[in-house]
Amino acid sequence: MFPIRDHNPSGRVPYVTYALMAANIGIFLSMLPIAGDEYAMSQFYYDWALLPRRVTEADGYSALLTSQFLHGGWMHIVGNMLFLWIFGDNVEDEMGHLPFLGFYLGTGALSGLAHVVADPTSLVPTVGASGAIAGVMGSYLLLFPKAKVDILLIFIIIFRIISIPSWIMLMVWFAMQFVGGMGATPGTGGVAYWAHAGGFVAGVIFTLPLWLRRGGPAFWRATHGQPPHPEAQYPVPSSIPKVKRK
Repeated sequence: MFPIRDHNPSGRVPYVTYALMAANIGIFLSMLPIAGDEYAMSQFYYDWALLPRRVTEADGYSALLTSQFLHGGWMHIVGNMLFLWIFGDNVEDEMGHLPFLGFYLGTGALSGLAHVVADPTSLVPTVGASGAIAGVMGSYLLLFPKAKVDILLIFIIIFRIISIPSWIMLMVWFAMQFVGGMGATPGTGGVAYWAHAGGFVAGVIFTLPLWLRRGGPAFWRATHGQPPHPEAQYPVPSSIPKVKRK
């Protein structure tokens, strides 16, 4: 289940979202020349990636920020940038440019701390914008729970695009992170589930003041959980073949 777009156009140009995407992509491309050099990559990750043991030993705190702009492969960065592109513009629209930047970096740092708490002795480098983007998703859940999100549903050989309320997609995603974290073996690397879950929860908490200023539950009742503007419309071809009459 992959989100591919939402039906929630932003009211202004999301400069910060675009800048964050450009920074992530630019840094990833700049790493390609050393991608085949194991020693160089190990040194690079030691200097800039998040290593929980270093943070536990009061060292490498800067990695809570720098690790947010590093990625481990093409699928990693493409997936993260897709999620940021879908959800970031609307949260930036609601918060404003500079507050959104602080929100993004702050939830990213807290997601890193959640990963450290979950596995404090690990020396496996952790990289990726996933924790910060999870914070954006948590914020989106609170602000636009019923905004439509188109997802690509893949079941064996069946591919179909369907529209669902954002709260379903976001809560399913969060549940997958929680279950994945409960089942993960510490110290083995892989997906940083607790970083994702921690970033998501931080995003909800950091957005609560904005949500309450908008009226809290009254904001939901006034908008019915939908974006406070007309939704975007996309032509979705029917999967049912038409039979011509003779």
